[in-house]
Parts: sequence; C-alpha cells; structure tokens
Amino acid sequence: MNKIYGLIGFPLTHSFSEKYFKEKFLHEGIVNTEYRNFPIEKIGDLPSILNENTELRGLNVTIPYKESVLTYLDEIEESAREIGAVNTIKIEQRADSKHLIGFNTDIDGFESSLLEFWDDRFKKSLVLGSGGASKAVKYVLHKMGVETTTVSRQIKEDNCITYTSLNKSIIQDNLLIINTTPTGMYPNADTFPDIPYNFLSKNHFLFDLVYNPDETIFLKRGKSMGALTLNGYQMLVGQADKAWSLWNS
Repeated sequence: MNKIYGLIGFPLTHSFSEKYFKEKFLHEGIVNTEYRNFPIEKIGDLPSILNENTELRGLNVTIPYKESVLTYLDEIEESAREIGAVNTIKIEQRADSKHLIGFNTDIDGFESSLLEFWDDRFKKSLVLGSGGASKAVKYVLHKMGVETTTVSRQIKEDNCITYTSLNKSIIQDNLLIINTTPTGMYPNADTFPDIPYNFLSKNHFLFDLVYNPDETIFLKRGKSMGALTLNGYQMLVGQADKAWSLWNS
C-alpha cells in the first residue's frame, strides 16, 4: 500500500514541497510513497481530501490556511499552539478514525537558516506581514532576545505599525528586516514590500521568506544598498526535513 503525503493551500502555482519530496524519494530510494498537491479554494474542503485519500500520512500547509486549519486538528503541539499557526500535519490512524496532529516546522527552518548568518548587532527587527509565517518568525526572534515590530497595511496587533509609518529612524534602528508576505513571489515577481530602501545600509540584513525567484526585488534593493540578503530556500529545506522526520517518527 502506498503512503501519500501532500500540500494544501491555494493557489499552488509553484510548489517547492512537491518537487523537493519527489526528488528526495527518488534519490533516497524511498518506494511506495508519493507526494501530491491539493489546491483547495477553502479550508472547509480538507475533510473531503482526507476522506478521498485514505492513505494520507501527512500534509504540509501553506498560504492561506496556516491559521484556519487549527480548528480541524485533534491535537496541536505546544509551540504551534502558542504561535497559533500550523504548517505540518501528521495523520495517524487510531481505531476507526484519523487523528490529526499539528506542528509548526517553520520554526525549525527559520531558526536554522537565520543562525548561519547571525550577528549580535541584530537587536531589533521589522517583520513585514502578520500572517501565519510571521508568527513562527516572531516566535524564534523572541526566543533569541530580538525585539520585533510587525509592519502591516493595517494595525492588527500589539507592536504593529503600518508601512506608511516607516521612516529613516525606524529603518536605521532595526537592522534585521524579514519579509514574511508573498509579495514578490512568482508569478508576481515585479512586486516588492513598500519600505524606504534608501535608508538601508551595509549593517542591515534582509531575509525574504520568498524563494521563487531566487532574488526578489526586495533583496535586490537591499543588496544595492550594501545589505546582507538571504532568500527562503534554506528555510524551506529545513522545515521540509523536519516535517519528514515528524511524519516518520
């Protein structure tokens, strides 16, 4: 019997996970196992996916369902519950029903990739976006003792400012800037977060969770001002590997 793993989200125009896991299965000789994309237009379609695919053992969760998926889970790991966002689901068969356990492996992926480029000068950060991915990012930053300010189009939470509030003082005071939004992602690669790039310097570090294209306009503009830049590829690899270990533990 085949084991099936997959990804839910919408739209799934370009899936890192599908390509990554298919190549992993091929290179590591993992047989009777497949990975599928499940583009669902509403999170309410999840039960149908589970019913129609009885061999599902795990799911990755991407935009826009990392928060709304919580109500469909039977159990949520502590850090994912604290964040309020899940990107990995382990599916266990218990008696006559499926038992869904939620995790957040974005935490692991972000932390491992950030630590490779860490510098103690990063005391304050701007986190662009207020969705599920931003919650994992802020969880890690808080753990590392970094002060965070969320930047969003509207004030949605504490320690949150709007893009129109950004000025020279704020940019120069926050040397770590992380884009957690899909702005700049293929096929909308000509878009970019609306921040005053002219105030960036060689002391800044711009981290974009977007990985396609390899270098977004956000990163290009940062690099042109001398900033250190990093895309989201290694974070995705880290979270995918953690998800695989959870599914198979």
